[in-house]
Amino acid sequence: MNFRIGYGYDVHRLAEGETLWLGGVLVPHSKGTVAHSDGDVLIHALCDAMLGAAKLGDIGRHFPDTSADFKNIDSKILLYRTNELIASKNYQVGNLDVTVAAQNPKLKTYIPEMEKTIAEILGIDIDAVSIKATTTENLGFEGREEGISVHAVVLLEKIIET
Repeated sequence: MNFRIGYGYDVHRLAEGETLWLGGVLVPHSKGTVAHSDGDVLIHALCDAMLGAAKLGDIGRHFPDTSADFKNIDSKILLYRTNELIASKNYQVGNLDVTVAAQNPKLKTYIPEMEKTIAEILGIDIDAVSIKATTTENLGFEGREEGISVHAVVLLEKIIET
């Protein structure tokens, strides 16, 4: 098989006094994510999609939140390492599509920088990186601003040796 599709989903609780990192970008907001790492829920969902497509388990298997090694770690490092893991199985990211569900903050102005950051880390063209945001019309934990969730889909392509 020359390609594989992976799906990732992640959720983090929001709390005052925490920072909000999304797609490797610090987003100013009155609340941030509560997490063992920097809490970048977008990168975590993307890592899970990549790992799943390559049949390498999930983010917790490779970067457990019980390990001091990953306490407050920059999730961009986790994405870089995930990319190395899929490359070890001769795969590379073909494209990805991500949806962030958050009532606030509005993310439209931050999305181009997120896409650029992720494209650079993965070594792919920015046209292969799609990030979208949606509110939940004040419904659910995202709508009540108790948390933020992200859905990610990724296509991995087999690296063909010539």
